[in-house]
Amino acid sequence: MVKAGHTLDLGDPQVLASLVRVALAKDKADLVIKGGSVYNVFTGEFSLREVAIYGDRIAGVGPIGSYKGRNELTVTGYLIPGFIDSHAHVESTMASPQALAPILLENGVTTAVVDPHEIANVAGQKGLDFFLEDIAAAAMDFFLTLPSCVPATNLEKGGAVLNSQDLAPYLNHPQVIALGEMMNYPGVINQDPEVLAKIALTHKALKRVDGHAPLVSGLPLVAYRAAGVLSDHEAGSAAEAQEKLANGFWLMIREGTAARNLKDLWPAITPRNARFCLFATDDRHAQDLATEGSVNHLVRLAQGLTPDLLPEILNMATLNPALFFGLRDRGAIAPGYLADFSWYPDLKSWFPHKVWKNGKLAVDGSALVTPKAPSDRKGDNDLLKTVKIAPLKPESLKVPATGSKVRVIGLTPGQLLTDCLTLSWPATNGFYESQVEADIIKIAIWNRYGGDGTAKVGFIKGLGLKKGALAQTISHDSHHLVAAGVTDADILLAAQTVIDLDGGLALVNEGKVLGSLALPLGGLMSFQPVRAIARALEKLDKIGRDLGLPPGVDPFLALGFMGLPVIPKLKLTVSGLIMDFKVVDLVLP
Repeated sequence: MVKAGHTLDLGDPQVLASLVRVALAKDKADLVIKGGSVYNVFTGEFSLREVAIYGDRIAGVGPIGSYKGRNELTVTGYLIPGFIDSHAHVESTMASPQALAPILLENGVTTAVVDPHEIANVAGQKGLDFFLEDIAAAAMDFFLTLPSCVPATNLEKGGAVLNSQDLAPYLNHPQVIALGEMMNYPGVINQDPEVLAKIALTHKALKRVDGHAPLVSGLPLVAYRAAGVLSDHEAGSAAEAQEKLANGFWLMIREGTAARNLKDLWPAITPRNARFCLFATDDRHAQDLATEGSVNHLVRLAQGLTPDLLPEILNMATLNPALFFGLRDRGAIAPGYLADFSWYPDLKSWFPHKVWKNGKLAVDGSALVTPKAPSDRKGDNDLLKTVKIAPLKPESLKVPATGSKVRVIGLTPGQLLTDCLTLSWPATNGFYESQVEADIIKIAIWNRYGGDGTAKVGFIKGLGLKKGALAQTISHDSHHLVAAGVTDADILLAAQTVIDLDGGLALVNEGKVLGSLALPLGGLMSFQPVRAIARALEKLDKIGRDLGLPPGVDPFLALGFMGLPVIPKLKLTVSGLIMDFKVVDLVLP
């Protein structure tokens, strides 16, 4: 006899014999759940069944009356396999993996595949080691994809460099299941030796290579796939999605916070190709997790678009990611699978009433059954005190009017893509300044890893800020200190406030700090629970409204992607203004 939820050693013949006896109904199960309409991922059908659980496994699924258990529960409604997030960045929630797990479980997510390239860009192997330690103590399963691009390109200067030899020792770790999104698609296409070495090592380890190829098309896309890149989550249109599916990519349909692609991609999805589609939250903020949910939100959105595709939609959230990543023990309510599933009162809200993880009740009535405070390790954590900048140099924010036009970063609502706008406006005392009436404000970025306090400067249109400034150490992927604002004085104050916090977010106006959130863990994450982070962000959101930001605009999230040169078209890094993987001039003749 084993305890409910106990991990079964399937390499032990005696354990297998016990599992078989329960499956045959010769021995009692630990738990039998009766009366629910069980979703079968293999047939796409719902049927009234009972589920027998032994240890952490499903021993059997059969007609009502098939099994007896030491504990029995009768339910109405629906039993659905635990959702699997195919691509996410924990750091974007601003919580640690342990602190993130409860809210994911509360939304029916029992497994998440995460790429820790944010913390890896800050701390390299120490960041990877922290994640592997933290996920081991989490209440759900996290699997890592190894960051493939640290830094994202040779144009970036972050806190660490991870080459193929640095990654090699991790490929044998049981929680590492893939090489993370290969953002350096030019490196693949142009046969960069180090880029191909990372892919080759992954092939030798018989693990997947995750992709990232926005707007790549034609023969370059073919070459990218030929190298063994298997998936992509950057499609922004149905046409792009169709081309990637046709070339053998598994399509990760993303609905994050800054990038919301599901509705645009959905016309490309058919019953024939849906088996190669997965759901991904990618970069999803704490506020959206606390209100909309996680993968369950994507299920809800997709069902609203095409109700008749519900079986295919549910498989995108369960079986498909399990098959893609080779996670053979999950993604279904079926004999031999992990007992990861949720009980939903209906098929509309997609907020579960109960969630079982590894055969144990994990969530009951939208609350974690055994709440556990995450370990903060504040005393000896290598990821503290990571913001190291010399005194800021105010003069570096000046933009001399040496030409007649200025390159301006143009935000694209709901997308990570930006435009390159070439605009002109009158200089002020020989310098270009923010033009609030035209929604153009100054943006600056400082090297946070021992930088000399000199800023690289540009202009951004579409953020919506009418007064004041904001700053943060979330700046994908190298996570330097970035700020944007109307005046140089407020930009400097916001930046200095974040430095004093040892990383985080700040909003200021007219020389006063209006609000902030400390993110001391690598300058990216808090030790607080997700909902506490969400409440802090809500306060900052209200302050932002007072500074003129329109409803629905998340300035911190938008600003956080302005330093990522692997997503077109115009971005600002500590190397300067970047377009098409080249440094370009800010001011033009």
